Amino acid sequence: MKSNIVLIGFMGTGKTAVGQVLAKRLDRQLIEVDAVIKKMAGKTIPEIFNNDGEIVFRELEIEAIKQAAIGEKQVIACGGGVVLNTINIDRLRVTGVVVNLTASLETILKRIATDGDNRPLINVNWPAERIKELQKFRKPFYDRATDLTINTSKLSIDNVAGKIIERLKNYEGFNL
Repeated sequence: MKSNIVLIGFMGTGKTAVGQVLAKRLDRQLIEVDAVIKKMAGKTIPEIFNNDGEIVFRELEIEAIKQAAIGEKQVIACGGGVVLNTINIDRLRVTGVVVNLTASLETILKRIATDGDNRPLINVNWPAERIKELQKFRKPFYDRATDLTINTSKLSIDNVAGKIIERLKNYEGFNL
């Protein structure tokens, strides 16, 4: 029986914000994977990318997921690229239902507008083009990993959390 709620999706789709609301509503621990990685590395995500590179970041991510996946009755908010390593998703699916949060390009751009320096993969001259490239590349990975999908573009954080809870009530093999 699965008991973890795993939130995946592209940056700016609401994983952390929705995760916080879900954890509070369901009285569960929130595991914010990027925060775990920062603690493990002793530096920020941009510092990891700039000083150590993406490969080191992904190795830290694998270790953080390994630790998170063994817990029960948690909400796990993953970074946008977690799906790039099959081992991450395979581990998360053992104990959790994977919910893919999506949003329109316009919504993502609006949500991350003031956050560019903290998002090394889109800290470029043309972030919209870079986002489109990344989304196109990652789409098959998200599709493979996903049990449920929720488009967050026109929903409040509370509404997204409510939709997830409602859909999980009827999800076979999940212990809400």
